[in-house]
Amino acid sequence: MENTCRIPRRWLWLGLLVVASVVPSVESKRARQQRCPMSCTCTKDNALCESAVSIPRSFPPDIEWPPPTPECSPSDLIGLSHFQIQIIKMLFFSIRSLAYNSLETLPKDLFKGLEALTKVDLRGNHFLCDCKLKWLVEWIYGTNATVDQIYCKGPASQLDKKINDLLPQSFDCITTEFAPYQSLKFESISVEAFSFRNDQYVVFAQPFIGKCGFLEWDHVEMNFRNFDDIDSTSTVICKPLVIDNQLFIIVAQLFGGSHIYKRDTSANKFIKLQGIDVLKIRKPNDVETFRIDGESFFVIADSSKAGSTTIYKWNGNGFYSHQSLHPWYRDTDVEYLEISSKPHLILSSSSQRPVIYQWNKAVKHFDRRTDIPEMEDVYAVKHFQVKSDLYICLTRFIGDSKVMRWDGALFRELQTMPSRGSMVFQPFTVGSWQYAILGSDYSFTQVYRWDAKKGEFVRFQELNIQAPRAFSPVSIDNRQFLLASSFKGKTQIYEHLVIDLSN
Repeated sequence: MENTCRIPRRWLWLGLLVVASVVPSVESKRARQQRCPMSCTCTKDNALCESAVSIPRSFPPDIEWPPPTPECSPSDLIGLSHFQIQIIKMLFFSIRSLAYNSLETLPKDLFKGLEALTKVDLRGNHFLCDCKLKWLVEWIYGTNATVDQIYCKGPASQLDKKINDLLPQSFDCITTEFAPYQSLKFESISVEAFSFRNDQYVVFAQPFIGKCGFLEWDHVEMNFRNFDDIDSTSTVICKPLVIDNQLFIIVAQLFGGSHIYKRDTSANKFIKLQGIDVLKIRKPNDVETFRIDGESFFVIADSSKAGSTTIYKWNGNGFYSHQSLHPWYRDTDVEYLEISSKPHLILSSSSQRPVIYQWNKAVKHFDRRTDIPEMEDVYAVKHFQVKSDLYICLTRFIGDSKVMRWDGALFRELQTMPSRGSMVFQPFTVGSWQYAILGSDYSFTQVYRWDAKKGEFVRFQELNIQAPRAFSPVSIDNRQFLLASSFKGKTQIYEHLVIDLSN
């Protein structure tokens, strides 16, 4: 039989050995009686021949060449014995080696399935030791074949290093990306993700149409769909709060007063529970929920000249005013956090530097502790942690936004980000990655990712969002999403993708 299959380039490259796999068959007795050539090492099942360019003559004469490739049809093997087929499958040879060929990389898994290799000569090549070559480092690390020393020509971190000495775990080949997933045809000014009775929901404050819009995840269509609404007027915040398996929604409005709603699970709807004192809360701008010593609270930052930022406490039947922090300061944001394991609040204001309050356990009130020096015109403060270190992101509409680190006594500046037109600088985590998103009304939104080696954020990705106001991560069905509210355009949902650069 004449075999006309094309010899693959990969087989031509590797011509250091001829390998014959002698599989017992009807002809196995004759095969085992063949003399083992001087250049070969033979066992009853295999023959390993170095520096050979063809099948040794002492092998059975009815072996045919060339070996089959993926391009060959099964009909090409008709008439060959089991022994012949196995010999053909395991045979490879070379007319040249890989040495001194000015190679910078190699196709992934080039040597896969060639476990019989005893030596690979890659000398004289200088490789780019990036993620595309990680497979070679893994192969060298695990193979029994001899590989002469070869070197890296780049990147800079690997320059002139011996590839043979590299470890697979030294390659950082996993990266991430926020990819557009779903666009929602409404504007929004805030977004919150929350869980209730083992289901995941998100709620958007939609000021122009006057409602809190709730979405749920469709496990069949794999997207977010409408769930319910709360009608309101000039809505700025829809804040969920779950207490003892009861769902409450704090609806903050610019006009008509703010209210608290409760989810009636039997009627499957939201019902109004109570109003919020309009003498204290005239122009709400932010709502934060928290728990201290098993008790539930929320605080509303009021940005009017006559209002007062106020803390409310749950008493088992409703919420009542617990403490007014200060009047007349036009607060724009409030953030709850723990500093040295003690509850604190940070208030941002258009009329003073951010003020830090500490919880007084004896009287169960917050006392003013200090402010953040030289940080005027801060619109909002949000915190995050990296291991045991505490940081804050400070948003400025005019001027530079900041990242600061708590040093045990006060917050010190760590990093500055240009932020003309920014009203949100939101840190958040997805899996093991720490991010911060800096929105802008005049340019692209900047996504930063924490670099553990540098101990700071590095610019990572740009997102095109019109007038972003809030961000919220959510995890559903082992997938991670980022929800982005837009004050002047469509609300956007991005999926967080993990990408292996070595593939």
